[in-house]
Amino acid sequence: MPTIVLPRSDRSLEHFTTGGPKSFPEKPERPFNRIAFAAAHVVPDPMADANPLVNVQIDWDQTIAFRKHLWKLGLGVAEAMDTAQRGMGLDWPTSMELIKRSVEASKDIPDALIASGAGTDHLDLSKPYTPALVTEAYEKQCEAVESAGGRIILMASRALAACAESPDDFLMVYNNILRQVKEPVIIHWLGEMFDPALAGYWGHSDHWEAMNVCLEVLESNSNKVDGIKVSLLDKDKECKLRSKLPKAVRMYTGDDFNYPELIGGDKNGHSDALLGIFDAIAPAASAALTALSSNNLDEFYNILEPTVSLSRHIFKAPTQYYKTGIVFMAYLNGHQEHFIMVGGQQSARSALHLSEIFRLADKAGLLKNPDLAATRMRQVMALHGIGT
Repeated sequence: MPTIVLPRSDRSLEHFTTGGPKSFPEKPERPFNRIAFAAAHVVPDPMADANPLVNVQIDWDQTIAFRKHLWKLGLGVAEAMDTAQRGMGLDWPTSMELIKRSVEASKDIPDALIASGAGTDHLDLSKPYTPALVTEAYEKQCEAVESAGGRIILMASRALAACAESPDDFLMVYNNILRQVKEPVIIHWLGEMFDPALAGYWGHSDHWEAMNVCLEVLESNSNKVDGIKVSLLDKDKECKLRSKLPKAVRMYTGDDFNYPELIGGDKNGHSDALLGIFDAIAPAASAALTALSSNNLDEFYNILEPTVSLSRHIFKAPTQYYKTGIVFMAYLNGHQEHFIMVGGQQSARSALHLSEIFRLADKAGLLKNPDLAATRMRQVMALHGIGT
């Protein structure tokens, strides 16, 4: 096994020797008994003559190839979400192009699941808006996704969070949109730990009070809601909301800290999944879900539990920069030829942070080719002046 030089928090250097990768099946042996979406990242084009902070240029071949990798493993693709840096470098026109290409690519994959984000991120937040204008913005994007043959994930709106004066404004906007959609949607409640601009969503800074407003939307529109994805990183809040959902509405966990127990469930129910971490741990997630579908809970937890430390590290505060860790894992595992991100966010995490990702991924058996991963890790460390 290869050995590389990695930094420690005390500023010393460690000669770290990798272990061997775990052997995960290339495709599931049977259908899952949970719906599981991975929020997929995008791969920028490093050869494009563009300012990466201003003009997003996507490597469409590698971006779509990664989605095919997820579909092959039996996972659905949650497209153009925050993992793809939506609203954080990836603009609406590029997001719509991504949605169109992914929906088209899914047609070649039997039983491929795909759902795509529709929001209001084309609005210029330096200008004032009203709930009525936010509604119009949602309508524009929802219509575009539906016209492309896509299924909608109704994303949280920064513009609505900024202009809403009470919970009634949230109720009005969501009721208007849900009344118009053609097929049931997934609503995404994204917490402020992922996006500080969404603080006070549903008209309350207290999540427990906000939950009641969210439930009112779901109960009033249960025939237009497939499920809700909750990204609050709090299993107790998710379980409480899950217990109160209308019968036909699913809970899609977005808890990248506690996903094994939420998906595994208990006597009170379980969550389906729509997770950013499933991008990085897709082979393990697929194998675990296969075990779960065979009622082999021990194997399910044995596969997923070693990934939790990695996920908690990738999603540690400031959580909005978790995308760096997701893309770093794709680079280490050979799914793209470079560690370049939209908006230059490959620089959003430190060498220490990336080194710990490497250690934890190795411990979880997620470095499928240790020699390749070590070679790439050396290159990244060399850019930081480490190990040279």
